[in-house]
Amino acid sequence: MRIRPYTAADCPAVLALFYHTVHTVNRQHYTPDQLDAWAPADPDTARWDSSLRRHTALVAEDEAGRLLGFADMDVAAGYLDRLYVAAGCQRQGVGTALCDALEGQLAPGARVTVHASLTARPFFEARGYRVVHTRQVERRGVMLTNLLMEKRIPG
Repeated sequence: MRIRPYTAADCPAVLALFYHTVHTVNRQHYTPDQLDAWAPADPDTARWDSSLRRHTALVAEDEAGRLLGFADMDVAAGYLDRLYVAAGCQRQGVGTALCDALEGQLAPGARVTVHASLTARPFFEARGYRVVHTRQVERRGVMLTNLLMEKRIPG
C-alpha cells in the first residue's frame, strides 16, 4: 500500500469509492433513504475536488494503483473531515495508515475532532477518540445520526 497526496485526477475514483463504501459498509446502521442522502448517485464533482484540495488530502492505493481509501483533514483546525476505505479493504490497515499520516501532521497535545458515523465509532474509539456528543444532521432533507468525537495527539 502506498499513501500519497490527493490530486484532481483522483476525484472520479474517490467519488466512486465514497458512494460504494457508504452504501455497502454503512447499511447496517442507516436506512436506504439515509444512505442516498449521505452519498447520492450524482455528487457535485467540482465541489468535492475543491474541498479536498483545500485540505490535506491523502489517498491509499495498492501496487497496481487501485484506490483503497482516502482521507482529508483541515490541519489548522485539527478537523478530520473524511475517512473512507473501500468495502473490500476494511480491517486491513488502510484507515489506520491514512489516520496515522494525517494525525502525524498535528503537534503533540493538539486536539483532533471528527464527525464519525455510527459505523466508524469503534474504529475511532480504538484510536483513542471519545464521544463528545451525538447529533442529528440533515442531508438532502433526511436526518442522519453521527457523533462528534475527539482526542489529544500524544506527545
